[in-house]
Amino acid sequence: MQLMLTTAFLFQPSRKALTHGYDSLMPTNIVTLPVRPLHCGMVGFGMIFDETYRPFFELRADEPLFSQSTGPVSIRLAGVATRTGSRAAKYLASSAGQRWPFSNFAGTDAIDRLLASGVDAVCVATPDDRHFSAARAAILAGKHVLIEKPSVLTLTELDELARLAAERAVLAKVVYHKLADPDHKKLRTLYQDGVLKHVNNGYCSLLEPKSISGGQFAEWISGRNPATYVAVHYLKLIDFTFGPNWALDRISATGQRGLVGPTDGPTWDSVQLQVVYRHPDGREAAFDIHTSWVTPDNFPGYVEQEVQFRFDNAVWNAHQRKRGVELTVENRTPSELKYTPNYHYNGTFLEPWGERSQRGYGIEIIERFFKEVAFVEYGGPTEGRVERLAQMRALAYNDITTDRNCVAIVQALEAILARAAAGVPGCVVKVNTGAGGLVLYEPGNATPLVLYNGRV
Repeated sequence: MQLMLTTAFLFQPSRKALTHGYDSLMPTNIVTLPVRPLHCGMVGFGMIFDETYRPFFELRADEPLFSQSTGPVSIRLAGVATRTGSRAAKYLASSAGQRWPFSNFAGTDAIDRLLASGVDAVCVATPDDRHFSAARAAILAGKHVLIEKPSVLTLTELDELARLAAERAVLAKVVYHKLADPDHKKLRTLYQDGVLKHVNNGYCSLLEPKSISGGQFAEWISGRNPATYVAVHYLKLIDFTFGPNWALDRISATGQRGLVGPTDGPTWDSVQLQVVYRHPDGREAAFDIHTSWVTPDNFPGYVEQEVQFRFDNAVWNAHQRKRGVELTVENRTPSELKYTPNYHYNGTFLEPWGERSQRGYGIEIIERFFKEVAFVEYGGPTEGRVERLAQMRALAYNDITTDRNCVAIVQALEAILARAAAGVPGCVVKVNTGAGGLVLYEPGNATPLVLYNGRV
């Protein structure tokens, strides 16, 4: 990475603040420090970009990140790689795109051209079955990488990315934005502090409307399932919140077909997944996770999300569309505006001091990644980079090396659904047996199928 110094900036009012008279409160004899740059690339430019990455990049184009260890660091979206370039071109034609321009790479060699353009970090927000190739190319090019969940679909792919990231001395991270949800952070706090004792079982549900599967995801949805796409949020929540002192034991699943694709095809409307862990005392903890992307479009919640976890001494319930807001606007709900919006995840606001902003935990989790990259590159002398890199790789909430249980469950889930689509329902995958790390057992078949030889 080429470390360059740019225009001096520190404690100067932002462009937004200047429009509200904030500059009159600022001292005129402030000390300035050089701004150091991080040039970023996006692979994928769909709904996820628009909801989370876009507001982050737009904000940080005007207001550098700052910490005591790094000083001010500017974050610039320098390039985008997609198959057609149409969405990026539309954004560039808008007023926002003209204000924050970037290179628009399209076609089969788009990622290669993006990586050759001089970016320092790459965010991968493609459909999940395209994560591996894009992330691998970026890591091989020596770029820090942030991958949307699930990081990859198999443990072999995960092993490869982890190995390459260690060899190239870069960060390889995965986005699980629900870990930053205030409700989920409080759940983990109470469990880690011993207020909630010994999780026994739980239920999680995330239901999305037909417009998601039939519209926004129609280009890539063939052969896919909603559990891989969204159940992973809860898999990580469970694994991170209640771990690490337990062992993943087995995975089973079933589901329904016939709306998104044919009833005998590989594309799933909804999936019911069960994951069982074993505590050190031998007791089991079972978690049922239900996902769907065929909920009626006019369902009040639009995206329906809830969890319940049961402990030896407590029950935790959280419903993410019932946090106190219900809204009805004539001719605007529930299509343009939602009956029960989740402003904790992402929302646009007119702040009390007059500034317009967009914020929420979906954006905060991305900003945190760039703080980690900035710390590695600019958080001290060059000779200390190895130590700083090790510190950031040790963060269990997002480092790819800590994603093993989630990826193992995804790999097992997809194998179980594939066997069901082939006419063999009811399979179970067991973890870390004498036969292998992931072993699939079919009903009535004494010969298991080893999905992964190594230890999960």
